[in-house]
Amino acid sequence: MKRQPEDRGSELRALFFESANELLQALNEAGLELEARPTDEEVIRSIRRAVHTLKGDSAACGFHKLSEIAHELEDVLSPQVGKTKGAGLAEIVLAAADTFEAMLAAYQRQVEPPPVDGLRAMIRGMLARPSDKSAATDSVATPADARFSWSEYERLMISEALHRGETVYNVALRIDPNSVMRAAAFQLIRNVLHGCGTVIALRPEDNAAAATVEIVEAALASSAAEAQLKQRCKIPSIVSEVWVEQAAAANAADHELLGELLEAQAEKIAAAATDHDDAAGAGKSSGASSAVAAVAESVLRVEAARIDTVMNLVGELIIGKSMLHRALIEFDQRHARDPLRAKMADALAFQSRVLDELHKSVLKIRMVPVEQLFRRFPRVVRDVAKHCGKDVALELTGQNTDLDKGILDALAEPITHIVRNAVDHGIEAADERLAAKKPVRGTISLRAYHQGTQFVLEVRDDGRGIDLDRVRKHAVASGLLKQADVDRLPDSEVLNLIFEPGFSTASEITEVSGRGVGMDVVRTVLDRLKGTVHVFTQPGKGTTIQLRAPLTLASIQTLLFRVGGRLFAVPLSSVVEITRISDQEIHLVDQREVLRLRDQILSLVRLNKLSRIHAVEETKKEKKKFVIVIGAAERRFGLLVDQMVGEEELVIKALPGELIASDLVSGASILGDGTVVLILNVPAVLSRLSRATPLGAIA
Repeated sequence: MKRQPEDRGSELRALFFESANELLQALNEAGLELEARPTDEEVIRSIRRAVHTLKGDSAACGFHKLSEIAHELEDVLSPQVGKTKGAGLAEIVLAAADTFEAMLAAYQRQVEPPPVDGLRAMIRGMLARPSDKSAATDSVATPADARFSWSEYERLMISEALHRGETVYNVALRIDPNSVMRAAAFQLIRNVLHGCGTVIALRPEDNAAAATVEIVEAALASSAAEAQLKQRCKIPSIVSEVWVEQAAAANAADHELLGELLEAQAEKIAAAATDHDDAAGAGKSSGASSAVAAVAESVLRVEAARIDTVMNLVGELIIGKSMLHRALIEFDQRHARDPLRAKMADALAFQSRVLDELHKSVLKIRMVPVEQLFRRFPRVVRDVAKHCGKDVALELTGQNTDLDKGILDALAEPITHIVRNAVDHGIEAADERLAAKKPVRGTISLRAYHQGTQFVLEVRDDGRGIDLDRVRKHAVASGLLKQADVDRLPDSEVLNLIFEPGFSTASEITEVSGRGVGMDVVRTVLDRLKGTVHVFTQPGKGTTIQLRAPLTLASIQTLLFRVGGRLFAVPLSSVVEITRISDQEIHLVDQREVLRLRDQILSLVRLNKLSRIHAVEETKKEKKKFVIVIGAAERRFGLLVDQMVGEEELVIKALPGELIASDLVSGASILGDGTVVLILNVPAVLSRLSRATPLGAIA
């Protein structure tokens, strides 16, 4: 069954949006490099290549407004402009990246793209030259005035015309500054040029763009002599000066490269417009063998949903492995001497080894380096610091730490809030830092790493820290808590108040939100991910905000136990030790059950009281009770359980919110005998334990 042309078009657009996002990120990074090195020709060339690719791809997909503004941007991306106006050029590149991002978002939503007047004005302002009217009639156009910055396609057309033996001229015409109707003047110039020969290239390309242009440039294939061409182009009261030069042919290597680029572009456009047969596609070998096609074939783009499906199937296979293992244990008990048992054990061991490798491979496909998230923050820090008039450096650590793509995307917004707030209200002004004997340049550090079965991301600043007294006063003033309750709160809980909706200690409202504004988004997202957020601050030294999220869809080793007849599991990496105690060893402190274990006082947790779990069977009265000592970060608590079951490898399956309302459960799994086991969310238990009143001892 053949694909319809519209199907091919939608596929092309999907690929375009994915590659365009990568190009935008490259533009942001190159714009920051250009700001640091304004005269670096290689950086300018890399920006021009990215813009040109975006222009061609957007035109192939029918996004003409984006293609047109990208085409205009190409006019200023030259080493000459970089040498004279490097800092301004970096501003234009960064503004263009923002404009392109807004346009792409509009195209994806299938709505009208936003106007680009601001960017177009910046480009024309960069191209405009101050005109001296008194010397206008005496001046002569110079090659510096006329850049003749033709695109690859136009240079190829010029080269083709020269190879055919035609004479090609680069013509520059200065519009008379006294001319009132510039659009009409441009149309007259255009008519004259078409009358002199074949116009291969023209700048500007339409009457609307000609309203603010001083010089018209053209590549013209003509049999007329140079003097005759000058005479015909000098239109009275319209054109004040004319400058003509013969165009040079591209060398053989460049001509060949341009030809390959044109073929590749033509194939891309043809793929979007028509449905090729396999035979016709096999006949075209020159374009398919190009370097661009070779690179594209080495990368396979797959939807995340397809990988999730494979991951779920692997999880089912792991459950099947557990079923076989249980069946083998029963067989061994009944037929211990049967020679078939050894063969079955060998087959199961082989299957387990292959299944483990398959699971790791699929998991690696779903995981991406956190560098994809970190790449956006140099631009965020630069923009906010510039707006606030501060000098801030960004340090990145752990860019190669892998994280599930879904979690990575969910963390983007909260981390952006934290970074913006750290620059705006965490880092002090220059005079304040000097008075505190700190370097003028502030530092924001982003660090990512794995800890057990959790992903940890820290945002640290070396600023003034959070004023705890100010937070307490604001909590009382806003009616969030009473004064008596605030006085009883430890510092760690006072810091958590900044995540309450609408909470802010900023003295004034600015375009950049103060520390606290929008911070409720951070906790909302982390709660949804079954993760936690912690704040550590030192007055005068800085603040660290630590985000912790579980590695979902991962196979983990767990410890199984029963409470009220229900089966639970806790990650084995969180288990510190297991002990047995009697009722006499349990004490009450501030109406909280605690246990003295050697030199530590541990809070005891009963799941049935913490989460209102209804027992499905009566618990036998035992003289000794099991306590699982669980640790997360630097905190400990004891979990009272009825019965220990053992260790088991489980595949975490995330549960939808409508199925499980408690945040104490991070997921579920199925054992080989079909039993459903709920996996305990250790950070959430700690958080619930801290919020419970009155506060007891948490070692």
